[in-house]
Amino acid sequence: MNEIEAYIGIGSNIDPEFHVGRALYAMEQSLGPIATSLLYRSPPVGFEGDEFINGVVRVTSRAGLDALIEDLKALEKQSGRNRHASGMGSRELDLDLLLYGESILRRDGLVLPRPDILQYPFVLRPLAELAPARLHPETGRTFAWHWQHFTGISADLKPFTLPGA
Repeated sequence: MNEIEAYIGIGSNIDPEFHVGRALYAMEQSLGPIATSLLYRSPPVGFEGDEFINGVVRVTSRAGLDALIEDLKALEKQSGRNRHASGMGSRELDLDLLLYGESILRRDGLVLPRPDILQYPFVLRPLAELAPARLHPETGRTFAWHWQHFTGISADLKPFTLPGA
C-alpha cells in the first residue's frame, strides 16, 4: 500500500498535559514518525469546563483508512475516553482524523475533510501552521489562506509547551 499523509486533531481537557503528552508518544510508537503543530490552550466550545490543549499531528501512514481510524480509537480508549457518552463535554483525549490524503468522503458518520477544520480556530490555526501550503481538498485554497480569512467562532488561543518538551 502507498504511503498516505494524514492529519489528526488532538485535544484534551482532563489532565491535558498528561493525556496529550502520552498520546503523542503513543502515536509515534504505533504510527511511526509524526510532526506536531504548536499546541494551544483554549476554552471549551459548547459547554462549561476546563481549558483544552489542542494541536494537529501529521503522520505518514501505510495503513488503510479503516486501520488508522481503529488505531486512533484504541489510543483514545487507552486514555479512558468513552465515545459513547452523549453530547459535548470534557474528555481525556480526542483524536479526530482531519485529512487522509486528498480524500473527500462521507460514509458511516465519517466526513473527510473534517468540517471542524474550517469551523474552529483550535483546529485550523495549528493545521495552517503545520501545513500552510497544503490545499484543502474541497476548496482548493491553502490552509494558510483559510486561517488568514477565518470567520468562524472566536476563541482565545494561547500557545502552550508540554513540560519536558
